[in-house]
Amino acid sequence: MSRNPFLDLGFSREEATALHIRSQLAATLEHYITRKGWSQAEAARALKVPQPTVSKIVNGNIEKLSIEFLVKLAVRVGLPVNISAGRAARATARRARERVAA
Repeated sequence: MSRNPFLDLGFSREEATALHIRSQLAATLEHYITRKGWSQAEAARALKVPQPTVSKIVNGNIEKLSIEFLVKLAVRVGLPVNISAGRAARATARRARERVAA
């Protein structure tokens, strides 16, 4: 069992990585919205997107949302976004998750 559930589901390494990044970004945004106590309408105003887009993020219907778009939303509300590759990537990702959870 890997740290990337999409690998475990049989996706190619490239596709699994993209899916994992997209799902992590969406989960981070969903967690932030919940932590702020925002309704979907309030989150939509803060993110400057239509409410149905927030609904997609909150409900996990993110297949049509690009990684670039999700990064822009995270930055728009002041969330840190770090992209790393290689062996250091795991430690960096873990630290980022810990900061968001705090």
